[in-house]
Parts: sequence; C-alpha cells; structure tokens
Amino acid sequence: MELNAYRIMWLFVFFDLPTETKKNRRDASIFRNALLKDGFSMMQFSVYIRHCASGESADVHEARVRRLLPEYGKVSVLRITDKQFGNIMNFWGRAPVPKEPPPMQLELF
Repeated sequence: MELNAYRIMWLFVFFDLPTETKKNRRDASIFRNALLKDGFSMMQFSVYIRHCASGESADVHEARVRRLLPEYGKVSVLRITDKQFGNIMNFWGRAPVPKEPPPMQLELF
C-alpha cells in the first residue's frame, strides 16, 4: 500500500478536565503525560496531535485514548487526513507561523 496524503492520518485530542481538587489535577496530569508517552505532541493547551501512518494506526491510538480517559471532564478525538492537515493556518498574533515539517517515515527495503 502506497502512502499518500489521503491515507496518512492525524489525530487531534481536545480536552477540558477539571482541576479544582488535588485528585482532579493529578488525573489531568496523568492523562496529559500518557498522551505524550503515546507519541502525541502539544499543539495548544488542551489540544494534542499525533501523526499516524494509516487509518489502522489511528484506530490503535484512538483506542488507547479511550482507555486513558479520566473519570471526569470532556475529551474529544478528531481524525483528519494529512491532506486536510496541510491546510491548517497557524498564527501567533498577526504573523503566520510556519508549519512544522511532517515526521520522518521509517522505510525498510
């Protein structure tokens, strides 16, 4: 199967977790650290992204996010293609921010 911009996926995890109690803050921290350990990167506060080489890989990471869900709070997962991700415009103030290069793919011959 050939890799192309319509098969490569990006996973977005958006969350709003309570932080009123010490246990809530601990649960939120555990969730964020587990996302990082699973290869997600912080795009913004409470928005994490992960590059997946295929839909099957995205399925695996979506299932992991489900297993990591904290007891309270709101978590959303969005899956988009690499082609759609390429249309994102990022701004810091009024100046556009250059897009990060896509992760390097491991090729075995």
